[in-house]
Amino acid sequence: MDLSDVRGRLERSLVERIFSLPKPILRKLAGRPIRSQEGYGLDLETQVLLRLMKLTRQPEMHRGGPRLARLNMDRSSKVAEPREGYDLSVRDSRIPGPAGDVRVRIYSPPSNGSPRPILVYLHGGGFVVGSLDSHDGVCRALASRASMVVVSVDYRLAPEHPFPCGLEDAVAVTRWVIEHAASFLGDPKRVAVGGDSAGGNLATNVALECKNDPIPPAFQVLIYPATDASNSMPSHREFGDGFFLTKESIAWFVASYLPKPEDRDHPRASPLFADDLEGAPPGLLITAGFDPLRDEGRAYAKRLQEAGVRIDLREYEGAIHGFVSMAGVLAIGSRALDDIATALRRALQEPREASETTASSRQAAGA
Repeated sequence: MDLSDVRGRLERSLVERIFSLPKPILRKLAGRPIRSQEGYGLDLETQVLLRLMKLTRQPEMHRGGPRLARLNMDRSSKVAEPREGYDLSVRDSRIPGPAGDVRVRIYSPPSNGSPRPILVYLHGGGFVVGSLDSHDGVCRALASRASMVVVSVDYRLAPEHPFPCGLEDAVAVTRWVIEHAASFLGDPKRVAVGGDSAGGNLATNVALECKNDPIPPAFQVLIYPATDASNSMPSHREFGDGFFLTKESIAWFVASYLPKPEDRDHPRASPLFADDLEGAPPGLLITAGFDPLRDEGRAYAKRLQEAGVRIDLREYEGAIHGFVSMAGVLAIGSRALDDIATALRRALQEPREASETTASSRQAAGA
C-alpha cells in the first residue's frame, strides 16, 4: 500500500465520520442553504462535501496537466465511490480496437448458467481523465444492483488521442461485446450502452452509430451527458463556479478533445446537433440540478422524445455533476444508482419474464 492509498483511506474515514453527524450540525458545517435560479435547493450532504473540498484545497481538474489530473482523479474517486459488489468475478482483458487492443474490465455476478444482460460502460472525465480504476466502484455497484455483466472500457484519452479516437474505441468494443456476448455468458440481444459525462457523450454516439446494426444496443443509460461542445447554455453560466465541475476545466477538456474548432459542432462530438435520432434505443437520461451540463442533457432528452424515442428524463434537483460516482458518501448518488439498476433490470429482463410481467399486470388490472 503506497502513501496515496493511505491518504485515500484516511480521507474516506474522515468524510464518513463527518456525514454521520446529526443534520443540524451538518447544516452548520455547510453554511446557508444554496438555491438555484429555478428555486430548488442544493442537497445538504452535497453542500457539506463541496465545503470540505474547498477547505482541503482539492485541485481543479485542469491544473497540472493530463498526467497529474489523471492521478488525482484515480485517487480522489476512492474517497466517495460506492464500495460494494465484492462477490463479483472481476477480470481485466483486451478487446480488438481500431488502433490496437482496448483494455476492458469485466464484472460478472454469480452465475446461474443462463445468459445475462450486459452493460458496456464508458467512464467520465472530460475525454482527458478517468480510467478503469476511477469508475471501479460505480461499475461494481451497477453489476451487483442490476445483477448483470458490466464491461468497463478504457478508451483512448485526449490530448494524446483527440476526437474521434475515444468514440472509435467505444463503438468497436460495443460491437465486439454484442458479437461475442456468449463468451462470457451474456445475451447479445440484451446489451445496453451507458456512461457518465464524457462517457455519456460517447454512449449517445454509440447508440446512434449502432442503431442499424444487425443486433443494436437495446438500451442506453446517459448520466449527465455532454451533448453540446459549444458550452453556451444557461446552466454553464449559472453553475460554472463552485459546484465541482468548473468552466475552466470544461474549456480545458473541450480544447484537449476537440483541438479543431470546426469539430465542436460535429454531430459525433455534439450529438445534440445530430440530424436523425429516430430509431435510437430507449433509455434513461439523468441530469443534476446544479450541473453546468444540465441544460444540454435536458435538450438532448427533448430531441430524443421528439424523434419518437422512449427516453426517461430524471433530474436530481439537489445534485452536482459527478454525484453518481460519489454514491459511497452521498445518499442522493446511491438513490440514482438504484434507479439506474431498476431501469436496466426492467428494460433488459428476459423475454419470458417480460411476458409474465405483462400477463400479471393484465390479471391485476382485471381483478
